[in-house]
Amino acid sequence: MNAVLAVRQYVSKMIEDSGPGMKVLLMDRETTGAVSVVYTQSEILQREVYLFERLDSPNREPMKHLKAICFLRPTKENVELLVQELRRPKYSVYFIYFSNVISKSDVKALAEADEQEVVAEVQGRSWDPAQLTRTTQGLTALLLSLKKCPMIRYQLSSEPAKRLAECVKQVITKEYELFDFRRTEVPPLLLILDRSDDAITPLLNQWTYQAMVHELLGINNNRIDLSRVPGISKDLREVVLSAENDEFYANNMYLNFAEIGTNIKNLMEDFQRRKPKEQQKLESIADMKAFVENYPQFKKMSGTVSKHVTVVGELSRLVAERNLLEVSEVEQELACQSDHSSALQSVRRLLQSPRLSELDAARLVMLYALRSARLMGLCPLPAQLVSAVVEYGGKRVRGSDLFSPKDAVAITKQFLKGLKGIENVYTQHQPLLQETLDQLIKGKLKDSQYPYLGPNTLRDRPQDIIVFLIGGATYEEALAVFNLNRSNPGVRIVLGGTTIHNTKSFLEEVTAAGFRGRSTESSQVPPRSSSRR
Repeated sequence: MNAVLAVRQYVSKMIEDSGPGMKVLLMDRETTGAVSVVYTQSEILQREVYLFERLDSPNREPMKHLKAICFLRPTKENVELLVQELRRPKYSVYFIYFSNVISKSDVKALAEADEQEVVAEVQGRSWDPAQLTRTTQGLTALLLSLKKCPMIRYQLSSEPAKRLAECVKQVITKEYELFDFRRTEVPPLLLILDRSDDAITPLLNQWTYQAMVHELLGINNNRIDLSRVPGISKDLREVVLSAENDEFYANNMYLNFAEIGTNIKNLMEDFQRRKPKEQQKLESIADMKAFVENYPQFKKMSGTVSKHVTVVGELSRLVAERNLLEVSEVEQELACQSDHSSALQSVRRLLQSPRLSELDAARLVMLYALRSARLMGLCPLPAQLVSAVVEYGGKRVRGSDLFSPKDAVAITKQFLKGLKGIENVYTQHQPLLQETLDQLIKGKLKDSQYPYLGPNTLRDRPQDIIVFLIGGATYEEALAVFNLNRSNPGVRIVLGGTTIHNTKSFLEEVTAAGFRGRSTESSQVPPRSSSRR
């Protein structure tokens, strides 16, 4: 535990990440002192840093041939000075690093000042304190409700994951009497992961019922807003999809779209068979009594039919209108296949289509950029938006190999085992979380990448697992958890996250958290959990 070495490594990383070329190091009074302690001037000159300046110096001359590495404390004064700097930039490009937390409002102010788009990267090194507190409270509340006092593992490549793990551990230690539950033979396990390790999953179109509804229509506390559906009746402008109260939804939420269409048809036929019986003449007291007894069930079934026919009908309309079958096929090729040269040609062709929505164009370009780490002038999308996603979840920040050959082989085997079209072509992708949890269940998840917090480790394979995703989970990952629970008797997994993302909410979070750079802040949405036992 060497503080000087830690600061030296941080400064070294700043310099390395800025790439080759002549640089200026732009600091404040305190960070100037910190750098002088860990680096001599001759050492830092060897790293192509030829100029040292204070941000508050009023007489700095413009030097457009230099890159600026800004190492600053996130004070109000420094943010204001940096805003002025970005409005009249003196250097060609800026890499901005803060020594501690920077708020979203300050990031927004910097983004608005960067009219000339000279900022290449912004990094704050920690959580927003209020968000960390809220997430800690939500996660510990979940543990208490489940009556679990877990051992904790976290993603080593994520500083936010480590920080959250430490905060949860502190609460458990402080409130040890509350967490004094009956001991089990194998202790429960809390695994804390970071969304940035898999930015692919929230960018993909979905083809299972629950995930598809959230992607195309949005699910908010089980409620679906259908007010924009053409010709919608007043009583269907908002509907509720709840697995607890809707048998059809519970039985179909994880099925693919082709199966949903067939099951909707069967549901309607069943309804039609029952309908005449309910509407026969009431000629006796017995008839009236039977009608009264059966009417609530008939009315409930009528509501279920109307709701799901409307939802599936709107999904079908959007699929056709936005050409999502063709779009999704290219997305899956980009996400799953090692050779994506043909996908590139398909992307170029789709970007010329008038039917392609802005959101679908954005996701195609971002998937390609995440895969290849280059844009190649694919479309006129703002480079700042695409760069933000690449900085958030690109190769440089991922702790695992998202596009490993092993995964491609596994996906190919799954493809060959499939039976028909939509399940093969449109649902090839498996989220990284599925492989991570599979390795955990088998006792093969590497301690070097996912260390335990504290000296104790599990000797046996875990049975009760709570996995929490900083930056949000997805319904595709909820499906993966459902399948793992079903295929591993004795293993119980609960999935939680700072929110449940679709593509739109994911992009909003990435761009709000920082511009042209990865922010370690989490969503302010209260943690939710998703579990199918």
